[in-house]
Amino acid sequence: MPLPAVFPTTAAAVEQRLQRAGIHLTMGGEPTLVPVDPQGAEWSVAADGPTKLRYARALAAELQRRAWPGSLLLFCPGKRYDGEVNPRWALRLITGRDGEPLVPWPQQTDAPLPTAAEAVALLEAIGRDLGCPVQPLPLRDPLAAERRVWAVPLSCDGGQWQAVPWPLAEPLRQLSGAPGPAGLRLPLEHFPEGALRQVLTLELDTEGWGLFLPPLERQPLERLLGLIAQHGRSWRPPELSGLLPVDVDDHWRVLGLTADPGVLEINLPVCHSWLDYAGWMELLEQAGAAVGLRSWKQQGERTEGTGGGNHLLLGGANLEQHPFFSRPAWLVAVLRYWQHHPCLAYLFSGRSVGPASQAPRPDEGSAASLDLELAHRTLAQLPPGDQRVAIGETLRHLHADRSGNTHRSEISLDKFWNPAWTAGCQGLLEFRALESMPDHRWSSAVALLFRALVVRLLEEPQRPTGLRAWGDQLHDRALLPSQLWADLEQVLADLAAAGLPLDPEPFRAIWEWRFPLLLHWRQGEAELSIRQALEPWPLLCDTPVEGGSTSRFVDSSLRRFELIGSAALRQRYGLRLQGRPLPWPDDPQQPLAVRFRQEALFPCLHPCLPVHVPLDLELLEGEAVVGRWCLHSESVGFEPHTQEPMAPPREPLAIAAPLNRGEHCCTVDLRF
Repeated sequence: MPLPAVFPTTAAAVEQRLQRAGIHLTMGGEPTLVPVDPQGAEWSVAADGPTKLRYARALAAELQRRAWPGSLLLFCPGKRYDGEVNPRWALRLITGRDGEPLVPWPQQTDAPLPTAAEAVALLEAIGRDLGCPVQPLPLRDPLAAERRVWAVPLSCDGGQWQAVPWPLAEPLRQLSGAPGPAGLRLPLEHFPEGALRQVLTLELDTEGWGLFLPPLERQPLERLLGLIAQHGRSWRPPELSGLLPVDVDDHWRVLGLTADPGVLEINLPVCHSWLDYAGWMELLEQAGAAVGLRSWKQQGERTEGTGGGNHLLLGGANLEQHPFFSRPAWLVAVLRYWQHHPCLAYLFSGRSVGPASQAPRPDEGSAASLDLELAHRTLAQLPPGDQRVAIGETLRHLHADRSGNTHRSEISLDKFWNPAWTAGCQGLLEFRALESMPDHRWSSAVALLFRALVVRLLEEPQRPTGLRAWGDQLHDRALLPSQLWADLEQVLADLAAAGLPLDPEPFRAIWEWRFPLLLHWRQGEAELSIRQALEPWPLLCDTPVEGGSTSRFVDSSLRRFELIGSAALRQRYGLRLQGRPLPWPDDPQQPLAVRFRQEALFPCLHPCLPVHVPLDLELLEGEAVVGRWCLHSESVGFEPHTQEPMAPPREPLAIAAPLNRGEHCCTVDLRF
């Protein structure tokens, strides 16, 4: 089913308003994929494993074929995290700004491999063409004695190429025993002093050949790649690896595939409109299906997200004319509006929400409300001009989880203007409370919702003032399906009033998928629906054995569901749970929910408390039981009870202690 017809119309209106305001607002995405049958730690908690790189290469080849024929595939060393032995890898697909290949690379996959003599001749020919004769240094590979490896120190400084001799003693001419490309395993501790540690490495065996490119700027790297392609045109294309230079002038388009705990993460190229973004999401779904990858997991009869994110990024075409740098009040309006509407943090995210999640709201993180209010007021009053430093230094310390991790935040400014790390100054606003979804059109609908909201807030009268004091309601009432949908309806109404309407149909489909029915009963006008609800899981202190420090243990044994009863049902029928009355709230507008312990985990919070399942739910008309169901697992839901009714409690039902919600609370907690 295609997206509703109003979506392209509203998307066009969004772009027109941006154009009138002189704003170029880019989009990016980080969707995640898993295999059809995900097996092993690499598809649950660990970043890497035996199959992930193979899947990544297959997907990269499919994307090359469908979108960027002739593009370069570069294997790059990625980030290294505490607790992980090796740096994570990242594959980068690179093409020119207009989609044309950077170099005319031959595509003869059935062509022969170079011989050892031809490989050395290639390196020497490159040196001659660059005006700096080279002396290829042969090295041994302790992991594969048959593999031939040569290293050529090669650097470019101010347009001048240099090749320094590397007089390495014979016993030292050996790669390290770590896995990975030869260029990452060189004996650089014995490199000539004072020389730039930039080395071109060639390795050759019976399976193929590869080149590790020295860390160069964009133009010298393109020159080197052109020479490799020119002299190697009659051979099978090599596997390329190296460090990707920063493309400050936006001459390239880059798509990344990276190893992330439990998933394969895709870093989309910069998209200059919503249509561009939606096209990539559709293409990624098709290419993933062709190689056995998808954006969802099958859990029994139900589908769930990958467990990874589907983050959305907003930025500018360049840093000199960045839309947020000179409009801090606009950015503050975005932060305030998102804080006013929990549906934007909870409706499109995964099961793990709240302070211990990967995307806590600012009012769930390390910041005090007073500090948030003060920061917003200060930024909104800044004078005109480029305020990137003030914005970054003010907000990045407030948008963090309770441990101070600036990456874990619902709206992360980790990549906005953070000089503390290499990739921190990109001007990116990252919305992280987004989960992978089983349909690319759903993800595109959410992306348009977010983009339209940001554009609506360009107008000062539409901007909220101050923050909302949620208190306990945030983790009680605001996490229930009915309340999240009501909140989203208000958001859609705001857009419609601003002339940016969106059809609610795809969002309703997302809502029903996110909060599946556990029970539905109807008789006349009396109707009872029970839906899975959200429950913040507390963070535990133990560190998992697999996955390193980037994966964290939470106690996921707690569950919650919401009971939604029609007026006729509330007036005529009562409920009994575990043999105890479950009274409807006196206020017909107040929802009712139940928190329970689904399973016993180790480690967990409150290990001495019992598991509550199976849950026995009875629907009463007067004293008569007219419906009885049992819940063993959320994946199945409430099923008709096949056993005899529970024995009545020792005390008469009339005086049996009812389940208590607590004052002003919507949720009954079975642990009390």
